[in-house]
Amino acid sequence: MASDPDVTGPTSGWAIIRKVAPYLWPDEETWVKHRVVAALGMLVLAKVVAVSTPFFYKAAVDTLAPDTVTPAWALGTGAIALTVVYGLARALNIGFQQLRDVIFARVGQRALRRLAAETFSHIHRLSMRYHITRKTGGLSRIIERGVKGVEFLLRFLLFSIGPLVLELLMICVILWIAFDFRYMAIVLVTIAAYVAFTFKVTEWRVRIRREMNEQDADANQKAIDSLLNFETVKYFGAERREAARYDSAMALYEKAALKTSYTLAFLNFGQAVIITTGLVSVMVLAAMGVQDGTLTVGDFVMVNAYMIQITMPLNFLGTVYREIRQALVDMGEMFGLLEQPSEVQDAQDAAPLVVRGGRVELRDVYFGYDPARPILRGISISVAEGESVALVGPSGSGKSTIGRLLFRFYDVDDGAILIDGQDVRAVTQESLHAQIGVVPQDTVLFNDTIRYNIAYGRPDASDAEVRAAAAAAKIDRFIETLPEGYETAVGERGLKLSGGEKQRVGIARTLLKDPPILLLDEATSALDTETEQEIQSELRAMSQGRTVLMIAHRLSTVVDADRIVVLENGRVVEEGTHEALLARGERYASLWTRQQADEDAA
Repeated sequence: MASDPDVTGPTSGWAIIRKVAPYLWPDEETWVKHRVVAALGMLVLAKVVAVSTPFFYKAAVDTLAPDTVTPAWALGTGAIALTVVYGLARALNIGFQQLRDVIFARVGQRALRRLAAETFSHIHRLSMRYHITRKTGGLSRIIERGVKGVEFLLRFLLFSIGPLVLELLMICVILWIAFDFRYMAIVLVTIAAYVAFTFKVTEWRVRIRREMNEQDADANQKAIDSLLNFETVKYFGAERREAARYDSAMALYEKAALKTSYTLAFLNFGQAVIITTGLVSVMVLAAMGVQDGTLTVGDFVMVNAYMIQITMPLNFLGTVYREIRQALVDMGEMFGLLEQPSEVQDAQDAAPLVVRGGRVELRDVYFGYDPARPILRGISISVAEGESVALVGPSGSGKSTIGRLLFRFYDVDDGAILIDGQDVRAVTQESLHAQIGVVPQDTVLFNDTIRYNIAYGRPDASDAEVRAAAAAAKIDRFIETLPEGYETAVGERGLKLSGGEKQRVGIARTLLKDPPILLLDEATSALDTETEQEIQSELRAMSQGRTVLMIAHRLSTVVDADRIVVLENGRVVEEGTHEALLARGERYASLWTRQQADEDAA
């Protein structure tokens, strides 16, 4: 099965716990530490009350039983009063547990929020190379399960495993002191057998669960991929094919899920056998003690209470350990994302880009997405301040690659790209991106309002500025005809708007950004001829006073450029004005003649 780029994180449970610990105990936030300590204090109090509760139960039973010596500490207290004290102790135990949860809730949610935000931010910092090979559906599931895993781990590791161990130790000591070593030995053997069996079977089940997760992610990816390409599915009448493809992925998930259910039944039965054996063994010892007069009926009841007190958390231990192991698997995948290196990073001494005029220069640039397949082979291009330069050439010549390198989605293999004499690798990416506006071939919009999408160019823009940008992009009249105006939702990826309307929204948000350098990446090639001509006029107006780099496949869209650079096989083969290149009668003239012939034939 195909998978995303490697997202395998730390496989050791302790390694993952060490990564989570700083979120629970941050050096810079002392209030978090105070809350953790207070929560742990409530935890200890709850367990002290819990292990003392059976003593009140025993005393109440002994008081009711004839010819039974009442414990010295219970003299003068009636059976009813002892029963009430027993009930109060149980209520206190629950009260301390709930108070612990209340105190810790803010800590847990804070840690969860910080980790989720860090993961989300890190994914945005990853390179274009990572994002063009990832699977959105599978990636979203990894993040979702990882964040849920953190929440589970924070709550149950700290407030289930730790308290359980403390409670078991306290009960073992009490059984040894109050009765004899045999009781403690049976309990210890039972716990050891239970834990060993639970951990061994759970480890086996975790491998099955990991397989189930993989199948779940694959099925989810296929579903999202199909829904994102809804129109294509309809065009080719592939609904049944897509349903069959999804069903085949779900069949593999079903197989893994059944294995998980079967092994869970085996685990539960084995745990029940071990626990029941230990419980019966201790109760037999206590019954023998009552028969020979060394123990009271109250002692028998107290032993039973302690065994039930052990049984319940041990049963819970199986579930908690299983879920913790699963949470660690899920978190391991998420931390794998966090450990993905960012291919393009700011230099340690990176300074903000200072644009004085907007001169763009490529100096002997070499680049290839794959070292075995070079794309650019020593390209040198200079775009003066306020000049518009068009890059044309056949598919695969490197036009769009230059745009990606200018925006620094990738770093060049050799050579340099400079803006006003500053190497883009020596400036911060944030400042670089702020100075370049892009109008792509297919403007993709957020599933939000028109206002939100235009204001995305500058989130702090006023309503008047948003409307002015829409007017400059010649889309204001269209927006005003809509029932909800600027508050109209555009749908997933802007599908409620036509291609020309989406492009105008894209132009409006770039105008609002007001960048000194403009990159037009085949901005009208996906539009019909009439709409293209209308958009071209807006783009020409938008280009005034800016340094413009136009990437074009349709040559008719760049005839007004100050200069046209012809690329072929990653090299510059010609450059000049439209008229000069036609007069030369070489590669550009050949491309122009062929396109004109194709348009006439159409």
